[in-house]
Amino acid sequence: MFEVSQYTFLAAMVALAAGLVLYLVSVFGPRGVRALSFNTGGTQETDSFASALKTAGRYGTILSVNAFGFLTASIIARWIAAGHGPFSNMYEFSLAFAWGAMGIYLYFERQYDLRSLGLLVLPIALGMLIYASTVPDDIQPLVPALQQSLLLSVHVAVAVGAYGAFAVGFGAAVLFLIQRKKSMSWLPERTTLDEVGYRSVMIGFPLMALTIILGAIWADIAWGRYWSWDPKETASLVTWLMYGGYLHARVIRGWRGDRSAYLLLLGFAATAFTYYGNYFLGGLHSYG
Repeated sequence: MFEVSQYTFLAAMVALAAGLVLYLVSVFGPRGVRALSFNTGGTQETDSFASALKTAGRYGTILSVNAFGFLTASIIARWIAAGHGPFSNMYEFSLAFAWGAMGIYLYFERQYDLRSLGLLVLPIALGMLIYASTVPDDIQPLVPALQQSLLLSVHVAVAVGAYGAFAVGFGAAVLFLIQRKKSMSWLPERTTLDEVGYRSVMIGFPLMALTIILGAIWADIAWGRYWSWDPKETASLVTWLMYGGYLHARVIRGWRGDRSAYLLLLGFAATAFTYYGNYFLGGLHSYG
């Protein structure tokens, strides 16, 4: 099953990269359609070109769904081979992070028909897979702190769901700021991007809260205390509070527009810092 996990991991990377290329074609191609229409006066050739771009977008989505399926198969195969969930090292964490980002993105694409959002989220997922390919992928026995397999599997599952939702919020915020002057015809309306960013946080915020709660329960089982101000758990709390601040500012203070988008950018920066924190912060999570 270890070999199956590796092959499906490679297939996920290839499908994701190909899907991203087709998204780029489908999103930026309409500029070529407008230029062709201007030069030809709107002929059948223009219509054929536009149809081809729509087809590229559909195939991009199909490849993205396949990449998500291959990634799911890779995680399951590794789970079977290792006998535990994807939480023992950064290779497994990275696969899980990419899986969460892809799953949440595909949900929002289906809800909003927003392939342009994939231009930001898919590179994050692909970057996680490329990063995973650079770190050791061998299966090692679990350290004693990770022996609570079921609890940790749920803990990691909700964490990657939160990270994936925050990645979607980040993508929506970047596109929102790019669309500031409403001059980018390849982007959706700012109101749509603002709503996507808000809804993504409404998914990620409670998941992050559950991540912290489950982590505290695990810490009590593993080390005899619920909270020890470990650097990574502290960073998780700060990240959660930052997104809580975003929700407070939006709902109570009525913040919309650029200020909310900047808060989403800061929140995702905190998410990335939390994710990689064990590399330079040390502490109880340094085993990863």
